[in-house]
Amino acid sequence: MEQVSKESPVIFDIILELYKICQGDWKSYGEKVEVDEEEITKFLQYAATFLHNLGNYFGKGDQKFNPRIPEEEFRKLVSGSKRAATLYESSWEAIYALAPACLGYPSESGQAQSRYYLAEDGADDFTKDEISAISKILHDQGINQENTRILKHLVGDIYEYIATQASTESSENPKLLGSITSNEAEYKILLRGGDHQQQLQKINSSLTEALAYCATDRQKLVLTKLIESFETGNMEAYKESQRHWVKDIQPSVENIFGFVEPYRDPAGVRAEFEGLVGLVDKEETKTLTTLAENSTTFIRLLPWTKGFTENDGKGPFEKELFEAPDFTSLHTLTYCSSIIFPGINLPNFNDIRQETGFKNVMIANSMSPPGGDSDSKQRRSSETIRVDPVVEETFQQHYQATFYLWVVFHELLGHGTGKLLTESSDGSFNFDKENPPINPVDQKPISSWYRPGETWTGLFRDIATTVDECRCEVVGAYFMGFPEILGLFGYKDEKECEEMEYNMYLQLGCAGLRALNNYIVEDKKWGQAHSRGHFAIMKILLSAGDGFLSIKEDLQAQTLTVSIDRTKIKTHGLPALSDFLLRLHMYRSIADEKGCREYYEELTSPSEEFLQWREMIIANKPAQELFVQDNTFLQDGEVILKEYGATLEGMIESWVDRDV
Repeated sequence: MEQVSKESPVIFDIILELYKICQGDWKSYGEKVEVDEEEITKFLQYAATFLHNLGNYFGKGDQKFNPRIPEEEFRKLVSGSKRAATLYESSWEAIYALAPACLGYPSESGQAQSRYYLAEDGADDFTKDEISAISKILHDQGINQENTRILKHLVGDIYEYIATQASTESSENPKLLGSITSNEAEYKILLRGGDHQQQLQKINSSLTEALAYCATDRQKLVLTKLIESFETGNMEAYKESQRHWVKDIQPSVENIFGFVEPYRDPAGVRAEFEGLVGLVDKEETKTLTTLAENSTTFIRLLPWTKGFTENDGKGPFEKELFEAPDFTSLHTLTYCSSIIFPGINLPNFNDIRQETGFKNVMIANSMSPPGGDSDSKQRRSSETIRVDPVVEETFQQHYQATFYLWVVFHELLGHGTGKLLTESSDGSFNFDKENPPINPVDQKPISSWYRPGETWTGLFRDIATTVDECRCEVVGAYFMGFPEILGLFGYKDEKECEEMEYNMYLQLGCAGLRALNNYIVEDKKWGQAHSRGHFAIMKILLSAGDGFLSIKEDLQAQTLTVSIDRTKIKTHGLPALSDFLLRLHMYRSIADEKGCREYYEELTSPSEEFLQWREMIIANKPAQELFVQDNTFLQDGEVILKEYGATLEGMIESWVDRDV
């Protein structure tokens, strides 16, 4: 929460304090402080939404949400606790403020802010050039930046920049890394440890206890290196833990900890902390393992392999060796993150992925079909985005199976494929430099590649994550057009496979429109990497022509109806996806950042019509579904699972019981 907003940790403490005061009897407490039941419900909605997103900005979209309970009623609510009242007094203005409205590069207008770049002591907000210059110095010094934040403050008339590493060890004397020049003045850049110190001390205490219960020596190495990285801030220790984690094949209990995903850093480098503990479902995992073991066969169907015979038919833009990764289906006990993803592919370090491997994890119990219960149906009936009523029933019938496979293919055959053409520091290349391969997009020899020290995220910066997620989403959708791969999951009937492929294109159209929820007009930016990718895919399908994908606007009903011409899937839909996928893949593979940025930024800039649709979509946006998680406790040596009701009150109680 410290990575989200200054007020987020305070709001968390207020919620927990009020629960402890009333012991979950919100109605009686409301009567005591003279807040009626309707306003109590508004507070509970805010509290549960906050806890689901772990901050007062939506995990999907990075946009701020404010309490619906009036400020004077919120003030009365906290009056029953001296501590809650004190906390509220320190932050009520920020809680109700309309700005910053989103997370992003700190802006002069005050519409965006970032807890990764903190201007203190009257210092001006960061500029993109400052952030880029500091990041370059850290990179040149060999410092991984995933667990860092940058502070900017005045020392007299001179700015100092301090890169803080998350660690339990603090630095009395920050290390001088270098300096940057701005306005003919030189500014120091220092490195200091101790960021998020108290939280990491608690985490390391629990991880140390967990060492006694590891099933294997490899699991002990994973945790030992995790502990070391959280102590010292050294990301090399963290990377070593990930090398061991990748080799821990199908454990009974799976875990993910650390500064993992860079979605919320506007520069696309610094990562949000997350933690996950899940139980592996052995039966569900069998089918995923079969897919992984047959991956090479399906990789040869990808568009960048066509026409090539070398590398076992996979061509020069695919890895020479694809070792089947661990691919497991989890039922998570705890997923601590601002977004609960349905699937995960880790680690994010390309050197580990190419040299050691990676893991795919499906979060099975986070998925639920839309319309699967009466609450979902009610939410859907008020949503702007629809499919043609004629196909609504079959759309719902095939939605969940199609969505599941989309995520499966995204993780394994999306994130798991592709080769980055690279020059090493010793002057060697992982491709034939003297006879460079032909780029299948323009049929010319490649002229760019990753130079020594360059990485995918470092070179492509803020667009790296969204371009890669878009590429992987297209891979997932692309493979829905191949019955042989669907057959591995038991879908043998030709008609059923056709329905699932048709369903996939409908989902792509709906997802592209729904993505507009996460476009931030004030800052002209996308608040979520996947959403930007979904919008790009929808634009590509709209441009396929001949009415393949169409969107019908009904202003009176406030609806946007998505239709797909199923007779044109093979002639328009699949070729459009294939061409788009090839283009994205080649930008990434040959390090063509300039070409990628020009193409992708234009593609994902919403027109005036889309912005008008965005207003309609937001006005009729259904309530966010919240994920209530259970807890475990030790009682007399036995592990007890405590379940909570799928209610606002249940969400709050589950967090109170965690005692964090």
